Amino acid sequence: MNAVGLNEDAVSAWIAGLGVGAIAPLSFERIGNGQSNLTYAVSDAGGGRWVLRRPPLGNLLASAHDVVREHRILSSLQGSDVPVPKILGLIEDPEVTDAPLVLMSYVAGVVIDSIGVAKKLTPEQRRGVGLAMARALAKIHAVDLADTGLEDLASHKPYAARQLKRWADQWEKSRTRDVPEVEQLADILQRNMPEQKELSLVHGDFHLSNVITSPEEGEVLAVVDWELCTLGDPLADVGALLAYWPEAGDEDAGPFPASTLEGFPTRAELVEAYTQETERDVTHVGYWHVLALWKLAIIAEGVLRRVTDDPRNQAETGAPTVKLIDGIIARAVATAEAEGLR
Repeated sequence: MNAVGLNEDAVSAWIAGLGVGAIAPLSFERIGNGQSNLTYAVSDAGGGRWVLRRPPLGNLLASAHDVVREHRILSSLQGSDVPVPKILGLIEDPEVTDAPLVLMSYVAGVVIDSIGVAKKLTPEQRRGVGLAMARALAKIHAVDLADTGLEDLASHKPYAARQLKRWADQWEKSRTRDVPEVEQLADILQRNMPEQKELSLVHGDFHLSNVITSPEEGEVLAVVDWELCTLGDPLADVGALLAYWPEAGDEDAGPFPASTLEGFPTRAELVEAYTQETERDVTHVGYWHVLALWKLAIIAEGVLRRVTDDPRNQAETGAPTVKLIDGIIARAVATAEAEGLR
């Protein structure tokens, strides 16, 4: 059975011509829980493995899911301190594919994309993974933009204002219903914007499912899924990590419950580990936590809209539900109240 979204014969011929040692025939399998850009494992007759990425199927919002841009970012990070897969090829030829394709190396390791995977780890390994993520995030934010040629990747204007404008616009284009709390949170975030004092590379979607870790000590072997990468305030990534990091005592764990298991650091411990690595002032990290939850709800709504419009985009784990999205919004409201943001 052919992999949805790929012309397997044409793509196989392209990969064979890249000189990566692929031995025909090649097979393709959709992998991961990602519901934006589609990811495939590529295997050959000799046991070789690679990873292929393409945009979602169907009509897309302008600038979203740009794998050509993702290719540029990963290519620029080759040889840096940031652990990333090796980039092997990019093709946009309409005779081969209806959308751009990026081929990269396969990184063997553990992806904690479900609570089932996390349960196979010891508490010590879970803690090791969490602390390693803080170190990996510090490496991303230490990237020299001039040396990597990424200075012009995005605007240098204040990041919070850019994020509020972009995601409010995305909400209007992709929402399936009226949710007054989304607009109310946007107003709260607008009123409480902190002054931006630093500009760094920002991953934009940094969480457990987007890192590949060592099965032994939990070190981060590769950071993946760079489609939301931009330039901005580094604390935005810390806030996003917190948004994706429920704790055992939380009322609603949301769609990413793995970090509620014994051993994983608390959100406060993650912030402390990041602070020790970077010596940054994290006074406003609560603001970025709220913004990240608001943004996560909008992203989930967009996924729901894409799956509704074209069911082929749905991952094996299913699509976000209205109940799940409303739960994220409720967490954002509660976090804003706890942080004193009004």
